[in-house]
Amino acid sequence: MNIGLRLHDTLPGTLRERLHYASEQGFTCVQLAMSKSVPGFRMEDAPRLLTRELAAEVREELARAKIECAVLGCYLGMTVRDEETAEKTREIYLSHLRFASWIGARCIGTETPSPDAGDWAPCQTEEMFQLFLNRVTPILRSAEENGVLLAIEPVCAHIVHTPALAERMLNDLNSDHLRIILDAVNLIDSAHADTAESVIQDGIRRLGSSTAVLHMKDFVPAPGKPRPDSVPCGRGRMKYDSLLALARERDLPMTLEDTKPDNAEATRKYLEAYS
Repeated sequence: MNIGLRLHDTLPGTLRERLHYASEQGFTCVQLAMSKSVPGFRMEDAPRLLTRELAAEVREELARAKIECAVLGCYLGMTVRDEETAEKTREIYLSHLRFASWIGARCIGTETPSPDAGDWAPCQTEEMFQLFLNRVTPILRSAEENGVLLAIEPVCAHIVHTPALAERMLNDLNSDHLRIILDAVNLIDSAHADTAESVIQDGIRRLGSSTAVLHMKDFVPAPGKPRPDSVPCGRGRMKYDSLLALARERDLPMTLEDTKPDNAEATRKYLEAYS
């Protein structure tokens, strides 16, 4: 198994130190968010900061630690209404796509959050879906030009909120460089917490062949909240048989979420021993 974690979930430190901590705990890949893992890095400055020189340094540090960059994170909403802000966001994505090709990242990872303060119904309309398709298209063209995969993560509270809509997105955009980050817990809302396995199976059936990376975590019901609470693997109700079978079948990297430095290694071992 190729199991990793979000690099910013390690002990604090420089990029080299964080990668060393991840390697020491037995992880073989990471999800790298530059603004959360590299001291002094600001996302708004990404087009200026993500240079070939920095890429060479990052690639060297990944090789030193013998760790793959499974995901280079760029989790900025694409559907902001202000055109000037939208253009700045696009430039940040384009700089990340170039950088991903230089460091050998498996994909760029992102989501489709609401452009407003809240999520859920106000953003889950055909109009918002079409706006997202319009905004992501030039970013996807850049992914194709740079030979990089753009991976979208469906989330039950976001614009692309169901496996069926994610499948439609893949068909509508029709690109060999578009993939899915499958986070099963993020597909589950509180109304479906008791039938989570059927939601997961639907996600695998529709999206498994297009999945580039799995995000791995667990959930516990949260009465009164729109979504269950997410927790580290093994702390809740999740069944991992189908997800692990998919990972083995397609040789997919898996990155843990919701871990802390004192439980990350145990969480990795839990998944490795799961049967």
